[in-house]
Amino acid sequence: MENNRFETPVTVKSGAEGTTQLLRTAREASDYLLNNWPGKRSPKHREALQACHDALAGDKPAMIARRAFIAAAREVNVFVSDKAPA
Repeated sequence: MENNRFETPVTVKSGAEGTTQLLRTAREASDYLLNNWPGKRSPKHREALQACHDALAGDKPAMIARRAFIAAAREVNVFVSDKAPA
């Protein structure tokens, strides 16, 4: 069983209408990076994608993927929150 669940989910903007999406695992973050990414695919985007794949493979902790994803999301202004939902 993969252990790629984030300790605290990450909330990001999803789509042009600005709805939010809660990402709970490295797999969900990877899917967002591949399928919903609004900005250019910068080095931070590539680092986040690699970190997610490393977490999915069990090579690195999910916390590393989460941090890399947040850095990339902030760069393209889709990051909303890294706090647990109320």
